[in-house]
Amino acid sequence: MNDDLYGIGLTTIDGAWRRMDDYRGRTVLVVNVASQCGFTPQYADLERLYRKYRDQGFVILAFPCDQFGHQEPGTDAEIKTFCSEQYDVTFPVFSKTIVNGDGAHPLFRWLKGARKGWFGIGTIAWNFTKFLIDRDGNVVDRFGSRATPDKIEPRILEVLHAPGARPSR
Repeated sequence: MNDDLYGIGLTTIDGAWRRMDDYRGRTVLVVNVASQCGFTPQYADLERLYRKYRDQGFVILAFPCDQFGHQEPGTDAEIKTFCSEQYDVTFPVFSKTIVNGDGAHPLFRWLKGARKGWFGIGTIAWNFTKFLIDRDGNVVDRFGSRATPDKIEPRILEVLHAPGARPSR
């Protein structure tokens, strides 16, 4: 198990405190999201995946980010309303987050260190970058913005049902 990951603190869109430890033993897809991006419609397919596999130990963690083209300008309350009204999002959404630079959230520093992007670049290039974490807390894959939830579903299933994978607690 990766205790470095599980010790990281998070703030939900409602201001509640969580830790990555709350998701220990699950297959996790972490996504930096934005409400005014060309990739925003991915919310619908992310929600479909979440509803389809959540009872098997799969969870999506969404982190709104305004670092790319000012495409997430709203407050946490506005983002929560958007997610609910436009896409009926039921997976966990967190407070607006910085993913690159000196102020990057510890989770994204950890994720980028665990799995570099194209050409070994350690930054996130755009909204809807996705990190897939197995039940043991290992980043097993990273997908760019263009990798739609439908395209990565087979990889999610592979990790979710990997030998030795156990049901979530």
